[in-house]
Amino acid sequence: MSRRAAYAVAGIVAAGALWAAGAAWAGAPDLDFRAPPAATDAGAAAVMRDLAIRLLPVYQEADPDRYLANLSALQLVAGDFTAADASRESLRERRGARAARMPVERGMVYDLYAHARAIEAENRAPFAESFTKAYHEVVPHLDDAEAYALTRLLEASPAASRDALQKDLDQLRSKDSIGTAAALDLIWLYLTFDAYRSFQPLVAALDADDDRERYVFEGDIQIEAADGDSMSAVMVRPKKLSAPLPALLELKADDSPNDAKECAAHGYVGIVVNARGTRANPRKFVPYQHDTEDARSVIEWIGKQSWSDGRVAMVGEGYSGFTAWAAAARPPAALKAIATSAPSAPGIDLPMDGSVFRNSAYRWSLQMTDNAPGPEGIYQDEALWRSLDQKWYRSGERYRDFGRLFGKSNPLFIRWLNHPSYDRFWQQMIPYRQAFAHIKIPVLTGAGYYGASTPAALYYFSEHSRYDPHADHTLVLGPYDDDAERHGPAAVLRGYRTDAAAFIGLRELRYQWLDYVLKGAAKPALLKDRVNYEVMGANRWRHAASLEAMSGGALRLYVDAAAAGETHRLTRHKNVAAAFIGQTVSLTDRKDENWVPSAGIVAKAPQSRNGLVFVSEPMGKPTEFDGIFSGSLDFTVNKMDLDLYVALYERLASGEYIRLFDPAYAFRASYARDRVHRHLLKAGERQTVAFKSERITSRQLAAGSRLVMVLGIDKRPDREINYGTGGDVSEESIADGKVPIKIRWYANSYIDIPVRR
Repeated sequence: MSRRAAYAVAGIVAAGALWAAGAAWAGAPDLDFRAPPAATDAGAAAVMRDLAIRLLPVYQEADPDRYLANLSALQLVAGDFTAADASRESLRERRGARAARMPVERGMVYDLYAHARAIEAENRAPFAESFTKAYHEVVPHLDDAEAYALTRLLEASPAASRDALQKDLDQLRSKDSIGTAAALDLIWLYLTFDAYRSFQPLVAALDADDDRERYVFEGDIQIEAADGDSMSAVMVRPKKLSAPLPALLELKADDSPNDAKECAAHGYVGIVVNARGTRANPRKFVPYQHDTEDARSVIEWIGKQSWSDGRVAMVGEGYSGFTAWAAAARPPAALKAIATSAPSAPGIDLPMDGSVFRNSAYRWSLQMTDNAPGPEGIYQDEALWRSLDQKWYRSGERYRDFGRLFGKSNPLFIRWLNHPSYDRFWQQMIPYRQAFAHIKIPVLTGAGYYGASTPAALYYFSEHSRYDPHADHTLVLGPYDDDAERHGPAAVLRGYRTDAAAFIGLRELRYQWLDYVLKGAAKPALLKDRVNYEVMGANRWRHAASLEAMSGGALRLYVDAAAAGETHRLTRHKNVAAAFIGQTVSLTDRKDENWVPSAGIVAKAPQSRNGLVFVSEPMGKPTEFDGIFSGSLDFTVNKMDLDLYVALYERLASGEYIRLFDPAYAFRASYARDRVHRHLLKAGERQTVAFKSERITSRQLAAGSRLVMVLGIDKRPDREINYGTGGDVSEESIADGKVPIKIRWYANSYIDIPVRR
């Protein structure tokens, strides 16, 4: 199953869970229940039907919408399809203009299924015939955007809902009863799985017929680049075209979903172009180096088509987010807007991050250019690549030998290693310095506090604002990862329950903004200022004119050598009496080769590998941490360079830890001042290194919570290791690390936390 399909079903499951939440049971007792062995077990339907029948008489709920939604779920699983259809109809009537409380496309999945089952029961017709009739009663009468949203959900595989149901059944296996609230959750999981396995095989043909009535599809269009090479494109436009339309262009280099139909569903011509070489001849593809000119060629081609009104906006995520900025480096006149989420920025977040190269860059660049990739799925085999990380880590060989250990040379990766500074090689790929001042088109950028690509998004926004203080650039931030734009915010992200305020349609927000820019529609209400961000823990959105304006000042916290068990203190006042904190890290120790970073946002302890933990005093009142933190490190070290990381947590009064952002901010000390020029440390001398994080967050720290900082040495199997010689880090090996890193951290070291006054 594709990630897109998995997330679509997960959204349906989450919607059901939201409706189940908060049910009032008037002290109803637990129900006898024996979980079936598997979600697909032949007897599971009878077990779940019996549970639903026993729940129906005791179910109570004060909220009318939630009551009707949950009632319909119970009726469907109990087999009372006509009553369920009536309950869904009552819910639709109540929903009306208040659809924002539950996105209509999610509710419509259950509406459609309930109606199909009612037709089946009333007419004694096969389900396939009944579902087809229900589909034809609804979908052809929706507008293109509504139909696209519904059919996208209907096309998803039942595997995700099956797995969620199986997980719950496994947890209930050892029990002989179930609480009423838990039983309702289980009913929703079973209903979603049962619905999808029933109608999913029918949907593809129905959707294809509907698409033929709505759209014109053109595939494998060849567009000539400036140097005579060609690119392959797919175009989708509305069939009922009364006048030329603006085009939305995505220039991409991977096999992410083709969104041309989605663009057409929103009233645009959708053009998806595969970067040169990515289809017919991977050897021709050189990531990042041709995209500026190729984007210009495609935009010029669009302008010559009869269906084009001459205006183009570029959209995308990841690599296609980068190509939009590559085009903006020398923007053609027809380029009128950019809307990207989690864009990449070569030299900023890939192939290095914080000026430290990542092993994943070798894997990705080889995948993109490998003309003989070997066994199918080799680049998706996580265990294989984790094993390679460990093999290199154990060997202690140079980072340049990484490809040799894998057995495949990668000239592109070596070329990248030859440019560890942000030099002209990288600068020419995207706008640089004054080039940002010439970008006079509206820009929308999305990023998350838990996204790996956030440094790139912040770089584009910050540089655009620096070189043009009046830049029309809007930033949207929230508790999201890099997948949030495409798949929607997660109700629970890596163990963290997202605020209800953050649970918005980010993808629809993009189209609303494009309608505002290109069609004169009203500006989306959420985008009230240049920086728009959700405050975790406060369940609200705030708006600011700049990143700096997110906060009203800074809370400065100093490191304190005084130890409290295994931790040290973060204090508002410098402890001049304290000498220093000593830290020693072996660069040759490889016993930690199996270490893998924890993915959870909520944890019982901070992740402190090769690090020191500092803990503040409890917050006397709720305190908003809004923006980018910075600091200054005062230390003595016996090396000429080192790689560091800083992670920040909120430690709740309960003792639970919440990461304020992730990944941790990791950086090479010699590039902290300037990513273009390397400034080596002075071994054995006391010195300071000032830094400004490339991570961002917004969270209301609760009264009684403590801020926790982990300051550590970044030595990991999955990235370049800095042995501190001062030479080319990619040439260093374990032989250069026989002397461990020895640091003294002095009390002048501090971090500045941006807080709202």
